[in-house]
Amino acid sequence: MTNILLIEDDMVLRENTAEILELSEYKVLTAANGKIGVSMAKEHIPDIIICDIMMPELDGYETLKTLSQYQTTKHIPFIFLSAKTERGDVRKGMNLGADDYITKPFTEDELISAIESRLAKVAILKEAENDIEETASQLIKTLNDLKIYIDDNGTSFTAKKDSTIYKEAEHSNYIYLINKGIVKCHQIDDQGKELVTGLYKEDDLFGYTSFTSSMPHKETATAIENTSLSGISTNQFNQILNDNPKVAIELIQLLSNDLLYVKDQLLEMAYSSVNKKTADTILKFAEKINRKPEDPINISRSDLASVAGIATETLIRTLASFKKQGIIGSDGRTIKVLDLEKLKHIQ
Repeated sequence: MTNILLIEDDMVLRENTAEILELSEYKVLTAANGKIGVSMAKEHIPDIIICDIMMPELDGYETLKTLSQYQTTKHIPFIFLSAKTERGDVRKGMNLGADDYITKPFTEDELISAIESRLAKVAILKEAENDIEETASQLIKTLNDLKIYIDDNGTSFTAKKDSTIYKEAEHSNYIYLINKGIVKCHQIDDQGKELVTGLYKEDDLFGYTSFTSSMPHKETATAIENTSLSGISTNQFNQILNDNPKVAIELIQLLSNDLLYVKDQLLEMAYSSVNKKTADTILKFAEKINRKPEDPINISRSDLASVAGIATETLIRTLASFKKQGIIGSDGRTIKVLDLEKLKHIQ
């Protein structure tokens, strides 16, 4: 049954209009003003909203603008219902994104016709969108195809330097592709020490927690520099994997590589010398951040230390030693590899 939210401050008109709609076999929710209407729309997600303009608390224009800010309500068909008949008022409502405009007094046929036409348009657009998504899904044959699809069709996000993209224990809603920038994933242990679990650069995917069930994130993701992202919902991502086994296999290989990286990192933390840990960490960041290892690396000492698994003070002393030996140069947060071969062979 179609759910309609009717927002109208005139009690008599609200009740009469609701009765008309219920007799036409619609399920009707009613609100006495825009403020209540916004709350009900967010809670119940109706199929269509009919809203008066002149109301206390929040008028119809502000109600539409508010609902347009939320992902769950921004695409709900919205019909203005008002005694205002001047062309400017109609234009203002439509410019704000309203789908239709009915003036009072109205007939039952006018009301039902406006609702049915809006619902029919939504159904047609949804069918077309599903057809496009199904076709696109069938064309995704490789991991690179998947990245292109996310870049072309995903939701765009931006994250400023040092800002959080998602936190540990938050619900996993998106799989992300980095268009530009660097992202680190990390966990905090019981002593409050940060362990970097992954570094991701341009063209890398991250954010996946499970391919079979909805699970919260096991780590926090933070932008190391200003970053732009594209993301698709986890449900859509899982559907693509179900439809394209080859992509799933490539992704499993990607996960295997991630596990090998973590295993190597743990072995280095356990058995390598401080000098080797520091050298290897500089090389890892150079590989992730730069096109060439010898290009300057702009990274905090705490991030380097957390990846290396050593105290920040120890890392700073080691960097000073490397600098004296002419292996690296440093200026503030910036580190430049001066002798790549020597850095690679530090034990």
